[in-house]
Formats: sequence, structure tokens, C-alpha cells
Amino acid sequence: MQTNRRDFVKAAAAVAGVALLRDGISAEPKTFITTTPKMKLGTVTYNLAKDWDVPTIIKNCTEAKFQGVELRTTHKHGVEVELNKQQRAEVKKRFADSAVELMGLGSAFDYHTTDQAKLRADIAATKEYIVLAQDVGATGVKVRPNGLPAGVPKEKTLEQIGKSLRELGEFAAGHGQQIRLEVHGKDTQFPPNIRTIVDHADHKNVGLCWNSNQADLDGEGFEHNFDLLKNRIFTVHMRDLYLDEYPFRKLLAGLNKMGFGGYCLAEIPDSADPVRVMKYYRSLWLAYQNLL
Repeated sequence: MQTNRRDFVKAAAAVAGVALLRDGISAEPKTFITTTPKMKLGTVTYNLAKDWDVPTIIKNCTEAKFQGVELRTTHKHGVEVELNKQQRAEVKKRFADSAVELMGLGSAFDYHTTDQAKLRADIAATKEYIVLAQDVGATGVKVRPNGLPAGVPKEKTLEQIGKSLRELGEFAAGHGQQIRLEVHGKDTQFPPNIRTIVDHADHKNVGLCWNSNQADLDGEGFEHNFDLLKNRIFTVHMRDLYLDEYPFRKLLAGLNKMGFGGYCLAEIPDSADPVRVMKYYRSLWLAYQNLL
């Protein structure tokens, strides 16, 4: 008898399906990210690299295949506003000659104070840091809110922070820099409050440093809060990726879906074997994106 080709193909497919189910393997195809992610991996020098000088930062990041670094103020690398013109040029050249990008400077300035003299001093100090960032070859400065002062209406404080950032955004634009507002601080870290701040800032050079806080899950949940801020994200800070209480897979999937091309920066504890930890971190970061 002559075998009908269509019947044969159907029978073969059925047999294959039975075999998969028999062996405990799902016949449903696995979903992978089909576009190459654009985002990059780096580290902040808080806390992992707080005791490293610039050559050590470059050496360790290169070995671990970390593409960039955000230098936090007050740490041993010593990249501070006190550097003279020649010293700034040397820092710029060290990174330019390496495989590691100096992608930003991490300041601790905030603008929620009720003391207007202090507010003006903090804004002036941030401007010095913006100039430093330009001189050493960085592309932005991280700042932060750090809370809501008691006895002051919340909306007034959020507006003050936002208007301060607008002034800094205008100044940063003249120096080729971004202002990256960390989603940070008691009460201020709640995404709807951060959204209010950036709306008051209303400047293209002012964006956000997503900080992977547990507060990202509050209110209407992670997806809602991410969608609320995603169009203003310039950079991302990430804690240890193994933490089950935070949806890092959802975060990375969301960033990839929106075509995010900035840095994800590891903000993790110090280690006696830092490069090995960094290599594991990078592997997990890739694995969460189905890139391994």
C-alpha cells in the first residue's frame, strides 16, 4: 500500500509528542528574548569597590568583564572636586585607555532641606561635581532625595526637589552631563513621589537611577510602579540578584522590552574575593536575560 504523506507526518508528530510527555519534558517551546539587549553591566564603588584606587577599579572590572563604573564620592579612588586640571586629565586618560567606561559620578547631594541657605550650598556643590564629571570624561552625576522633612507639606518638598533638579539639569546640559536622580530615601523612594519630582523638574537632562528598592513593590505593585517611571530611567542600581524578594527577572525583562541602553550597576557588599563575586554576578545577570 502507498503511504499517505500527510498521515505519516501527523503520526510522526504524535509519536514525538508522546515521547516528550513520557520523558517529563514539556512540548511547549521555551520563550527566549529574540532581540540582543542593549544595556550594559557595571558597578558602583559603594560598597564593593570602596577601597579601590582607579587602577584597581579598572583592573578588576576588566577581568570580570564589567563595562563601566560609577565612582561614589568620599571613597578611596579620590576622584573629587579638589583634583586640579592635570589630575582630572589623568583620570580621564586612564579610563579612555582601558576597556572600562567611567560612566558617572555618584554624589550624596539632596535637596529636601528646609534651610534655604543649605539648599543653595548643595546646588552649588552639585554644579562643581558636574564640572568634575565633564573633566574626567563621565556622562552624568547621580544625586538623590533623602526623605521628607517633618512639618512640611509633602507636595511642597517634592516641588522644591524638582525645581532644584531643573536648575541642575540646565547647568548640566551646558557641560554634556545628565542628572540622575536615585530613587532613594524614606518616603521619597516611593515611585509616585519620584514621578512628581521629575515632573516638576521637567528637563530632558534630568532622569532617574532606578534603585531596586523593596518599595518598588508597594502600592499598585511592581509593574505599575515600573511603568510609572520607565520613560525617565537613565541608569539602574541593582542589589544581589539572588534575592528572591525582588523581581529582578521582571526588571531586566522590562528594561530589555523598552530597549534600555544604559547601565545596570551592581551595588553589592564588599567581598574578600571581589572579582570572583563579580564574575558570578555577571553570569546571573546574563542568565536572567536568557543570554547564557
